[in-house]
Amino acid sequence: MPKMKTHSSAKKRFKVTGSGKIKRGHAYTSHMMRNKSKKQKLALRHSGLVSTADEKRIKQLLCLR
Repeated sequence: MPKMKTHSSAKKRFKVTGSGKIKRGHAYTSHMMRNKSKKQKLALRHSGLVSTADEKRIKQLLCLR
């Protein structure tokens, strides 16, 4: 059986933490920033974690299982 290939767009979007959780960036940061409050823009800068419901699917894309 051939080697599994990592999903190219997934490897650009997600990083794995030391504890095995998956980090992600926030949406709504690409344009129309003048309509968003400073508080909202500041919160969007920080990374978040992928929900536990989606974690299995993302790990499969990254060939981590």
